Amino acid sequence: MNFIDILKLYNSNIWSGRLRLVRHADDRWDLDAIVRSGHFDAYQSNQGRDIFPKTDHIVSFMGEAGTRSRFMGVYRLEGVSTTARSWPKGYPYPEMKPGKFWYELKRLREFDELADRLIIDWGSGTRSWVQWLKRKEVTEILPKGHVRDFPGFDDVVLGFDDLRRVIENRDANRTWHTMLGSVAAVYLITDTVDGSLYVGSAYGQEGILGRWTSYVKSKHGGNVKLKELLSRHPERHRSFQYSILRTLPRSMTKNEVVAVETTYKKKLGSRAFGLSGN
Repeated sequence: MNFIDILKLYNSNIWSGRLRLVRHADDRWDLDAIVRSGHFDAYQSNQGRDIFPKTDHIVSFMGEAGTRSRFMGVYRLEGVSTTARSWPKGYPYPEMKPGKFWYELKRLREFDELADRLIIDWGSGTRSWVQWLKRKEVTEILPKGHVRDFPGFDDVVLGFDDLRRVIENRDANRTWHTMLGSVAAVYLITDTVDGSLYVGSAYGQEGILGRWTSYVKSKHGGNVKLKELLSRHPERHRSFQYSILRTLPRSMTKNEVVAVETTYKKKLGSRAFGLSGN
């Protein structure tokens, strides 16, 4: 099935114009970290050369393994500037040198329902990452609410919004629920605004799934310092990033798990320099 046929169901009026396809992939940077930070649009809008001349719309994809490509959205190009700018506050790679061209791109929200769900095969020409509109075959449409495939415990890194989607959409993220519910763990919350760290632990029958569910519901999970931070900055939880430092058998007692947690607090200095209490 041609992906254009699917996108036409959401807006049939733009396809006779000048459209380009873009597949973002760069081994130098973690592009998913940019997406998680909420700055994908800024990343995409900046380019080192004029890659969108005579373009009305771009259809944007994120490159994955092989030729697999994940739909990100459709954007209308409203202008371009060569006036020097800086990355927005909170951009995860401030050391990334901005290019000369800044495009004014307006996201067309009618396509958002398919963002992160529609998967296509880009074809053999992945080096040709900007192309005029052409047929690409759909390989998969992921369930609504699906975040991404479970990557293994060592590679779990979730922003708050993605964690919320994992927790609230059980059927679309069954493997996440199964795996996170199967282990106790010592976990890390990073405030990506200032780099502060919170080391916590999860134990009991619900494992880390139960503990992280409490963060989705309350934003602070009952932690005093997180409560204080959110009282000053009510939306700060959206900058939190969740990862797993170590998995542990769910059969371990609370005291045994907390002892491992204490060791990690010492290693990372989270009591002195972060959000963890004594």
